Amino acid sequence: MAKEMRSDLKPFSLSKHNNVIIKFAVSFFLVGLAFRLLISDSFRFSSVVETPVPDNEETKPEPLVASFPVEEPVSYEFAANESITSQTGKCDLFIGDWVPDPSGPFYTNQSCLQIEGHQNCMKNGRPDSGYLHWRWNPRECSIPKFNPKKFLRLMRNKSWAFIGDSISRNHVQSLLCILSQVEQAVEVYHDKEYRSKIWQFPSHNFTLSVIWTPFLVQADIFEDMNGVSSSEIQLHLDKLDKKWTDQYRNFDYAIIAGGKWFLKTAIYHENNVVTGCHYCRGKNLTELGFDYAYRKAVQLIFNFITNSGHKALAFFRTTTPDHFENGEWFSGGTCNRKVPFKEGEVNMTDVDTIMRNIELEEFVKATALGSEKRVVLKLLDTTRLSLLRPDGHPGPYRQFQPFAKDKNAKVQNDCLHWCLPGPIDSWNDLVMEMIVNAGKYQ
Repeated sequence: MAKEMRSDLKPFSLSKHNNVIIKFAVSFFLVGLAFRLLISDSFRFSSVVETPVPDNEETKPEPLVASFPVEEPVSYEFAANESITSQTGKCDLFIGDWVPDPSGPFYTNQSCLQIEGHQNCMKNGRPDSGYLHWRWNPRECSIPKFNPKKFLRLMRNKSWAFIGDSISRNHVQSLLCILSQVEQAVEVYHDKEYRSKIWQFPSHNFTLSVIWTPFLVQADIFEDMNGVSSSEIQLHLDKLDKKWTDQYRNFDYAIIAGGKWFLKTAIYHENNVVTGCHYCRGKNLTELGFDYAYRKAVQLIFNFITNSGHKALAFFRTTTPDHFENGEWFSGGTCNRKVPFKEGEVNMTDVDTIMRNIELEEFVKATALGSEKRVVLKLLDTTRLSLLRPDGHPGPYRQFQPFAKDKNAKVQNDCLHWCLPGPIDSWNDLVMEMIVNAGKYQ
């Protein structure tokens, strides 16, 4: 066929002319193909990046966490290639499993100076160390371990507050221990009882606070440091504790939590009138129940945040389950398990279920109002993942060498707070991921 075509043409001049035509045709085809690819790629890119902007707003890059100001150069560095998310929708960070982690924790009791004695399980003689080698793994996505160096860079010129009871203090100590591997915090304030504290990280101008307010509402508490009460707690269910509300506008980030203190005997006040109580035998008052008071408090907290006009990023952390078995903290309860539960091996107690349901119901209402007012609320739902870690508490090792003199000694167990290092460190992995990759999660 080729020979027949060439025999119809003149030997040289027509062959040269044909080469020119072929080259032109090929060039034209390649230019057209390149143009088509360029146009199609442009449309694909536009559909991913562009988002509608309201007519009354200036066009500007969308920050990582709603309207909260985040330093863009650091934020974008965080977001790149640090999280692998399911392509079939948003991932729920709080549904997953504890998986083995041979690398272990960031720190030890020797490398962190912020661990309180009753959470220093290593120093107090806990003989097993398996509880240190697990990490939380969401089922639909993979999250990186907390990166203290990058976190401090992200938090330059910012302030954080942990607001709540002793679990909040436990949490802030975990964060301090992790960050101490990069920079040691300087304590600049503590209250008389050393329950509320403020630390600074000078080289990053970063301030970290813990505010002890176990009810978050105004409360008159008559307990000593050992939990011994001389009178019923007086709770004002229509007034928040000014200890934290007066400072709230100073914070860029806040983690707020409560719960367990509402189980204590208390007299309830509203509009300066006693309206009832919880577990106040012999007082001739209406038993309203802890759930009544807790819902009132949670509603008041969310109303304050959403109406504050302050654009802090506020996390609400859900209730923390305890793992007392064969009794309570005051009646010989223990927690001697050495490995995590698997999903389905344990159920929440009725009390924790009631509290968490209140939190979830009121959070949904609050986020609807908050979105209208451009206030950012995030749910730090640590309840179920914490429920799976009965092995992470101090237990009898809340005291130094509890069995040194008698290996069968009966000692009080702590099955509510967490060993440091321990499972609570994973809460910080979740917080960091929720900050830097907020849009990926439910």
